[in-house]
Amino acid sequence: IRVELPDSARHDLGVIRQLKVPGKRGYVTLENIADVSLGSGSVEIDHRDRSRSVIINVELNGRQLGDVTAQAEKLPSLMHLPLGVNRADSGDAERMKELFGSFGLAMLTGVLCVYVVLVLLFKDFLQPFTILAALPLSIGGAFIALMITHNSFSMPSLIGLLMLMGVVSKNSILLVEYAITARRDRGLSRFDAIIDACSKRARPIVMTTIAMCAGMLPIALGIGADPSFRAPMAVAVIGGLITSTFLSLFVVPVTFTYVDDIYSRLKKVIGYRAA
Repeated sequence: IRVELPDSARHDLGVIRQLKVPGKRGYVTLENIADVSLGSGSVEIDHRDRSRSVIINVELNGRQLGDVTAQAEKLPSLMHLPLGVNRADSGDAERMKELFGSFGLAMLTGVLCVYVVLVLLFKDFLQPFTILAALPLSIGGAFIALMITHNSFSMPSLIGLLMLMGVVSKNSILLVEYAITARRDRGLSRFDAIIDACSKRARPIVMTTIAMCAGMLPIALGIGADPSFRAPMAVAVIGGLITSTFLSLFVVPVTFTYVDDIYSRLKKVIGYRAA
């Protein structure tokens, strides 16, 4: 059974205050146990994971989602939330986090695949680490280029990092493969083989970098369709190529000597041999 007040009484606070409600010692009026007043409330209550939620929609107005999210996180109201109130991303912000996590897994898988291929090519488990040592150099250059050009770290820049992995690995392969061949076939010492590899392989490495940067330059300058999406990718590729090209000529030979020393020690201690 449902009992309702007439429409005329629903707007009369005096009538509502005098409503009788059951208590421990009989009925009492509503005004004795509650404050009765007119106000407004939510038309509907949204839930997320069984908890009440309030959804705030923000118009980007042409700005990058990452920049808007970072600026929103610095608001005092979001930095000092009341007890029991949590902030959860949804919509594009949630998908962006999932995308970054997926790209992290993709990059790790790509590095593992490159390592497996290098092991098969060099028939060795240690020398591929020399080639992979150039990958962090490209990532640092990509970040610096994005900071200088005021581009955010977004999905296009992640795609550029994936492209860098192949090009940078190829440059390192040129150095390491030539040094190994010079030691094995020409009988050069390790130092002479490294110097010879750097002097003779520097030209094709630099030419490849210049050609790649020249091809990416129009996209980085925003020439063409959809420059806001493609420009960060080109900037990341150019920055990573520049730093990896010049630093790999110093870092890769040094790493090669350390790996070769480890190889020699393992061979003496446990009789390690290349597969």
